[in-house]
Amino acid sequence: MITASMLYDFDTCPHRVSLDLFGDPMKRDPVNAFVEMLWECGHAFELETIQKLDVPFLNLREEPRAYREGRTTEAILHREPLIYGGRISHGDLLGEPDLLRRTDAGYVPVDIKSGIGLEGTSEDREGKPKRHYALQLALYADILLRKDWSSTREAFVWDVRGEEVSYNLDLKRGPRTPQTMWDEYEDVLETVTAISSGALQTDPALISACTLCHWRSHCRGEINQSDDLTLISSLGRNRRDKFPTEMRTVRALAETSLETLLPGGKSSVPGIGASTLQTYHARAVALKTENARPYFTEPVELPMSHTELFFDVETDPFRDLCYLHGFVKRTAGDDSTEEFVAFTADEATEALERFAFAGAWEFVNAHPDAIVYYYSPYERTTWKKLANRYPDIATEDDVLALFEQERFVDLYQDVVRAKMIWPTNSLSIKSLASFLGFQWRDTDPSGAASVQWFHEWIEHGDPKVWQRILEYNEDDCRAMRVLADVIRQL
Repeated sequence: MITASMLYDFDTCPHRVSLDLFGDPMKRDPVNAFVEMLWECGHAFELETIQKLDVPFLNLREEPRAYREGRTTEAILHREPLIYGGRISHGDLLGEPDLLRRTDAGYVPVDIKSGIGLEGTSEDREGKPKRHYALQLALYADILLRKDWSSTREAFVWDVRGEEVSYNLDLKRGPRTPQTMWDEYEDVLETVTAISSGALQTDPALISACTLCHWRSHCRGEINQSDDLTLISSLGRNRRDKFPTEMRTVRALAETSLETLLPGGKSSVPGIGASTLQTYHARAVALKTENARPYFTEPVELPMSHTELFFDVETDPFRDLCYLHGFVKRTAGDDSTEEFVAFTADEATEALERFAFAGAWEFVNAHPDAIVYYYSPYERTTWKKLANRYPDIATEDDVLALFEQERFVDLYQDVVRAKMIWPTNSLSIKSLASFLGFQWRDTDPSGAASVQWFHEWIEHGDPKVWQRILEYNEDDCRAMRVLADVIRQL
């Protein structure tokens, strides 16, 4: 049976669908703690939302699964206004929408999501439906249409903000997307059906989502063994598939001459620009060169200052809360002077989030001559959001003006990604600092893990967990210091 969760997983990684269907269960990794937290948060939010409903509904969630579909059919035939926990199927399609609501057009599916219903939303932008939400809702709507229980391709999301977001599946997901959401669903359904029947074979690919997948160790072994092109940083599955078959390994790409790749200065791989292809080739060569070191593709000059601040934030996307602004302060380039300064919201409240932002803002502005290093635009984006939330501390224009100063250096965007080649599979701070010999104190350091620890801290208040959060953030800041020092040396 084709389920909504299969479509959701396909949108992240088609190979996961194959492995879940046909893989050896003994090769699965334990479920990641962050993923378990996601399940728990989603379940808790669903229950909380249902308990707040101020209209009567039929609850089928506690019915034995074997009887739930029959009870759902019975309820629909009796024109029940609202059904919670129903189960519907048609042919090889199977769905369990959170809610089925009767309208003038028949029944429409409603999913309760612990995330925001639209992506890219801002004060001046409405946002667009999320593709993975749309795929799930489309499967439910398809079943209802096939069973003549509905005459519409409309569905809804009740999101973490308590908003009901309409998903008209006949509309384009965004202004630059030629297909409608229903078109996307039909394409994905066709592919997933081919995978489930064994007619289509998939290949593993190294992507950011691998760290949370229960097949991560198994896939990484296959990827390493096949020398897959996705071992090259930023070369994902879609771009890998554009390369000709004879060039689908890192070794093959590294051994291909630039004259062959760029005849007449133009890319020989459709869909990949000449400069991007040249970068991939350089990264492939670096990966296949013994004892390779990182190098610059154009000159870089970091600003100099007596005081340096290495800056990293931690946020909880589920509570939409920034709970930590961490800084490692170093004086005169002397590591023995390092001091970790943290501004924290150790309770999930707006008052403490505001207090932490105010402290961090004041701290940075108290060091007007310090170089401030950060890694990726996320810190600036987070501070812009906080400025919109707490304009009495700083306005968005204040934040933008601060980050536009020459003393603010995004090591990722301004240096590593734009002007360097590294012999690593990723350009994350974890990969680069680890390559340089830096070690985090924690055995499982990641931003996702920090979020999971924060949830654990809020629930249980264990000081050891809070200390783990602080040490992880401090180590992220110190990793940036290691990276900045090597860049200077190079």
